[in-house]
Amino acid sequence: MSEPRRRRSADRAGSKAAAIPQLPLRRVRNPYPPMALLSEDQIEAIHEASMHILENFGIELMNVRGLSLLEKAGAKVDHASQTVWLDRGLVAEALKSTQSTYRLTPRNPERTIHLGGDTINFTLVAGPPNVHDMERGRRAGNYRDYCDLVRLAQHFNCIHMIGNQVCAPIEMPANSRHLDTYFANLTLTDKSFHLSAIGRGRALDGIAMMAISRGLTLDQMRDDPAVTTIISVNSPRRFDEAMAEGLMTMAEYGQSVAVTPFTLMGAMSPVTLAGALAQQNAEALFGIVLTQLVHPGAPVMYGAFTSNVDMRSGAPAFGTPENAKANIASGQLARRYNLPYRTTPGSASNAADAQGTYETMMALWGAVLGHGNLVYHAAGWQEGGLTASYEKLILDVEMIQHMMEFLRPIEVDDGELALDALGRVPTGGHFFGEPHTLERYASAFYQPMVSNWQNYEAWQEAGGLDATARATLLWKRALEEYVEPAMDPAIREELEAYMAKRKEEIGVEEP
Repeated sequence: MSEPRRRRSADRAGSKAAAIPQLPLRRVRNPYPPMALLSEDQIEAIHEASMHILENFGIELMNVRGLSLLEKAGAKVDHASQTVWLDRGLVAEALKSTQSTYRLTPRNPERTIHLGGDTINFTLVAGPPNVHDMERGRRAGNYRDYCDLVRLAQHFNCIHMIGNQVCAPIEMPANSRHLDTYFANLTLTDKSFHLSAIGRGRALDGIAMMAISRGLTLDQMRDDPAVTTIISVNSPRRFDEAMAEGLMTMAEYGQSVAVTPFTLMGAMSPVTLAGALAQQNAEALFGIVLTQLVHPGAPVMYGAFTSNVDMRSGAPAFGTPENAKANIASGQLARRYNLPYRTTPGSASNAADAQGTYETMMALWGAVLGHGNLVYHAAGWQEGGLTASYEKLILDVEMIQHMMEFLRPIEVDDGELALDALGRVPTGGHFFGEPHTLERYASAFYQPMVSNWQNYEAWQEAGGLDATARATLLWKRALEEYVEPAMDPAIREELEAYMAKRKEEIGVEEP
């Protein structure tokens, strides 16, 4: 971003004009008991079914190094078919070295991510090949939009982490664009991010660039992790070579991994929720075991991405009742193994509309009630993950902030009980002018960004904009308010030098 734009942003941020209302930066905790859809007996039945899958059906692992590692640990391995069978004793032993909680520390320690326990974190959407806004329409992902979406993630405090490539910058060479996106993540934000683990090189580049930004060596980063990745299982029961190599590299360098099966009921898993959960659980446990064999104690999360398909067309569906139930039940399974839990609120809507909102909110409730620790794709997901939407990002931020306020415990003390105020206001009176109200009116309730509470006539006079149209104005305003976080010029130069060196080593490939 140009220096004049940075100055303009800083000037706006420091002006007297009221900024977009948003919640302050804080660690979000879920103080309520997790919802339990499944009984303890049902959880154990799913566990036993998962053990049966691992012991009798096996998992395909398309990676020679991983096969050798598992065989050395005592797993049964067929190298010709690249199939591995794990016995329950090996699984139980590996789980002993996992961590129930851990932290990711980016270059700004105030943005530290806490994973596990009752902490909940929300991330930007990751991976779409397309981008959309209401003014410019749907278009291929590109670096300009990538950077603007990352700026929005930095601006909104409720987005705690950047996802992996919020939109793919397809005009850049496919084999080196990850370096440019890492650079944008590290310079336009000071938050942690999810890096690409498609193979060893992309994973190691992300780890190394984060280490540079923090002034640490790779060895120091091993003991103080800062980044994570999602290892997507090719369900049913397959880990491809690149994903397996990325998983092992992340574990080797002590960085976080969320092993996440992609189990769409009726397509990549059984049509029944219990069967899908058993498969998901077996696949997740397999990847978790592999992280611990590479590096005992490596930070790892239980990942879940179980939803269903439209049985009429085969198209993926998200934000369904089945998806919400899977989000809750998967949290029970994660707690069964004492692991941090990654989940997702998704939508299949092609627009930032009512469908996109109610499907996302349905899945978001499942994520929160299931005590998700990392709510991935939480802001900007549209079209089943094929598009990153500016308007949807704003609507999602609003929903996330609503959820954050819902998670604030109710206080009950003398001031909150307000008996003095109740005694002063006569029967049939009102509390508008009561000192108790005047002392608290500015902060008593959540102040929304998107909601409009004008009466119909006033709303119409102001332009009659619906929520999606108001979201357009808000993302444009947020980009104006954005302030780029400071970075030591020497660190920036070191990052640029690393990128240049690695691009030379990689070579140029057509976009």
